Amino acid sequence: MSTGLFRKLAAAALLVGVAVTLSACGGFIGKGNAKANRPLTSAAVTKLASMGSSPGAPMMVRIFKESSELEVWKQTSAGDFRLFKTYEICAYSGDLGPKIKEGDRQSPEGFYTITPGLMNPNSSYYLAFNTGFPNKFDRAYGRTGSDLMVHGDCSSRGCYAMTDEGIAEIYALARETFKGGNPSFQLQIFPFRMTPQNLAKQSKSPNMAFWKNIKEGYDQFEIAKIPPRWDVCDRRYVFNATGPAGTPLDAVAACPALSQDATMVAALKAKQAADDATFETEVAYVSKKESAAVAAAERDAATQAAAKARGEAIGGFFNGIGSNIGNLFGNAPQEAAPVETAAAAPIPAAKS
Repeated sequence: MSTGLFRKLAAAALLVGVAVTLSACGGFIGKGNAKANRPLTSAAVTKLASMGSSPGAPMMVRIFKESSELEVWKQTSAGDFRLFKTYEICAYSGDLGPKIKEGDRQSPEGFYTITPGLMNPNSSYYLAFNTGFPNKFDRAYGRTGSDLMVHGDCSSRGCYAMTDEGIAEIYALARETFKGGNPSFQLQIFPFRMTPQNLAKQSKSPNMAFWKNIKEGYDQFEIAKIPPRWDVCDRRYVFNATGPAGTPLDAVAACPALSQDATMVAALKAKQAADDATFETEVAYVSKKESAAVAAAERDAATQAAAKARGEAIGGFFNGIGSNIGNLFGNAPQEAAPVETAAAAPIPAAKS
């Protein structure tokens, strides 16, 4: 299958369910809510047009924790997706790695599907949309958590917090995408840009297997510039893969024989082979740097210890000299003064 045909099929997949009415949106527009109904600026509309896109075209959002970036991508008339804008994330909660349980103050990572019902025009944090955590993958691991949002107000407790201005435009872009007949948009959340260099820096992380799994979806988007369809089997993500008869996969059961596009499979294998080679080189380089740093730290510690020992020895030596000099001049024992006895004085001889 050619890349062009693959893109057309993927684009068509995004529009599945257009016939479903938006009455189930849960009032995502927010009747009478000026914030939720704020129109896109003329600058945004002009930029979309210059990209070959439009407000109603499909969209996708990517988040990168480490660099605190949120990207909005829009589909063009050619069928591929192009970057519309990158927004700064004010704050996210926790560290690199997925959310595991309610109360761990972690922000989620993975692939999520945002529907109109997840939009919140009445958020206490200006405007918001729910990430949809826990998704099918998260539930397969028994992960828990609720109300994990992308919102405004620059304050996070397990969410991704944007500026009010930023979330206003993102919300408006999502609103117009839904108005254009799209039933959802994809949210991809990564710890960092999934390059072999960045992975090598985290090679000892317990999250490495998970990160390499979601990297498969990252790579497929980088190759085709089409959001990959995702599902879960054997408690792992699979991308652009179809099970027998096209039925949804069992998240915890072993993966059945999956149908995948041969062109994409070949491109993905080539990219992964190149990335794996770079990863191994980078891990060796990082390990060498760490070993050199440890050796340098040990040398510094030995030098400092030797200097301290010399200082103590010299100090002890001079303290000893000081004591000897003190004994010589001030503390030496004195001879006892002769004691005169009370002997009788001699009697003068008598004169003749």
